[in-house]
Amino acid sequence: MGTHLHITAWVLGIILFFVAFALAGKNDKGAKIVHMIVRLLYLIIIATGVELYVRTGMKIPGFGGEYIGKMILGILVIGFMEMTLVRKKKGKSVTGVLIGFIIFAIVTILLGLRLPIGFHIF
Repeated sequence: MGTHLHITAWVLGIILFFVAFALAGKNDKGAKIVHMIVRLLYLIIIATGVELYVRTGMKIPGFGGEYIGKMILGILVIGFMEMTLVRKKKGKSVTGVLIGFIIFAIVTILLGLRLPIGFHIF
């Protein structure tokens, strides 16, 4: 596993999240299947993130706290994604959790781009 698998899982997860968001609230089989696939991607994202941290993040001095912070932010992003889908499915307001998802996703991505592992844009 590696950085590319982690990023690919995130990209697929976010794309399928928006597909599931568009389908949520409709009581059809397709919406449930997409939501389950997104949940599977959550597990893959968490597993690859932990693997990246254990394999390389722990060995880079001076960045331990930032990697742990990024893991916490990543889990919060996944939590907001799931809360958004469940609230939409139940017909409740999703504005707050959707804004939370967007804010935490942006912060997590920016922190990830700042850290030594992965792509170096900054």
